[in-house]
Amino acid sequence: KDAGDYICDSGDEQTMASLVVKALPVIFTQPLQNQQAEEGGTITLSCEISKSNAAVQWKKAGTVLRPSDKYKMRQAGSVAELVIRTLCEADA
Repeated sequence: KDAGDYICDSGDEQTMASLVVKALPVIFTQPLQNQQAEEGGTITLSCEISKSNAAVQWKKAGTVLRPSDKYKMRQAGSVAELVIRTLCEADA
């Protein structure tokens, strides 16, 4: 939001410059951790990213996961969580 044209005006003259702000890439400050859980249970996978509220996408074996009765995604600031309910062997 700070990008744009800036002007310095002395009354008799003025000078202008354009500011371009390059966004830093989002990195994982706390990656996912391997976990074990029992069949039928619920587990929460959690990671932390460097930019608060940056969009994340959850995938399993390359397939994008969508919110459902089985999967719940939530994000609070820089922490993203995936809740998997009613675990079965196929969830491994």
